[in-house]
Amino acid sequence: MRYTQTTLKKIEELFGELDYTIRYEKGNFQSGYCLVEQRRVAVVNRFFDTEARINCLLDILSKMEFDVDSLSEKSRDLIEKWKKQQEES
Repeated sequence: MRYTQTTLKKIEELFGELDYTIRYEKGNFQSGYCLVEQRRVAVVNRFFDTEARINCLLDILSKMEFDVDSLSEKSRDLIEKWKKQQEES
């Protein structure tokens, strides 16, 4: 997976399909992000570059439970590419 602004936009759209809001804010996060489960909000450190933002969002995604079948085909393809990359690493 390439770390580009387009990839970041696709991941943000995937979070939108999961009814999560992504906010880029400054804060004192230990891991670079904060996940507010009750409000379905992911807060990512706004000072991160594109690669770090993508990695944070993928880290959050890996800890979330969701039904892949409820996602659009584009989002399912993105998840499959990401999982394939994880297996190769």
